[in-house]
Amino acid sequence: QVQLVDSGGGLVQAGGSLRLSCAASGRTFSSLAMAWFRQAPGKQRELVAAITSGGSTRYVDSVKGRFTISRDNAKNTAYLQMNSLKPEDKAVYYCAAGNRGLHTDPSRYDYWGQGTQVTVSS
Repeated sequence: QVQLVDSGGGLVQAGGSLRLSCAASGRTFSSLAMAWFRQAPGKQRELVAAITSGGSTRYVDSVKGRFTISRDNAKNTAYLQMNSLKPEDKAVYYCAAGNRGLHTDPSRYDYWGQGTQVTVSS
């Protein structure tokens, strides 16, 4: 069993930066794919970025060049560095983990964090 605790959200002005963290418990972290999803009010949960155990990454087009996903297996932690934030990035961001690769479908991920709110003011 893996438990995820995500943190780092907050209120930032457009153009600003935030770094989200996802701390995982359990011994299998290094073998899991990690992902960040986000969900805005009235919208479906969407994949923002994902990273395999080997470091391959995937991003939604709207964040390419602005967001970077990374992981530190020694610390059992995944990160999402978000730069040049835009008002449309406002959402609850969720960390997720699974062993089925870099899928966009949330149902492919087995473990979820509680979510952290990101608000971007214009």
